Amino acid sequence: MTPDPAAYPLLGAPFFFLRHGETEPNRLGLATGITDVALNAAGRQQAEAAAQALAGRSIDAIFSSPLKRARDTAECVAQVLGLPVSIIDEIGERNWGEFEGRPKELRVWDAQPRGGEGLDAFTQRTLRGLAKIPGGRCSLVVAHSGTFRVLCAWFGLPHRGPQVGNAHPLRLLPPATADGKWIAEPLT
Repeated sequence: MTPDPAAYPLLGAPFFFLRHGETEPNRLGLATGITDVALNAAGRQQAEAAAQALAGRSIDAIFSSPLKRARDTAECVAQVLGLPVSIIDEIGERNWGEFEGRPKELRVWDAQPRGGEGLDAFTQRTLRGLAKIPGGRCSLVVAHSGTFRVLCAWFGLPHRGPQVGNAHPLRLLPPATADGKWIAEPLT
């Protein structure tokens, strides 16, 4: 399914995506989901480096997940860019239920975790959040690997492979060809 730019104003132009910086559970290979954890020291440094990489990119709006790791990453960028951060609850990470705090390898992306959120519910919630982002701006979305996987599936990009790295900014470019596929371009 190709997303409709009329329903999702964000899609009218290129935009940037940034996964939050590293947390201790990330470092340990644990599923974090909706558990609200802070960045560790490495994550704070990653967020600061990402902010420098995003400086001068004509970003004029920042939207973030409400979870602390994403908010703190967004605030690092906001300080450098001199912009406020708008919180969108629906782009928070997936609730992994019984797998929260356990090794990531135990999760099954397509399965409904006990006490957690199924893939369809998570996808629909994420898309509702993305629909709240206004068009006509060059936006930065700061969120989670799960959020990025929803974007990739929606845009026809590979989403079953490795996770997007912590605090590695990407520029998402609308389709330039008839295939309708977006391009995720890492910033160097």
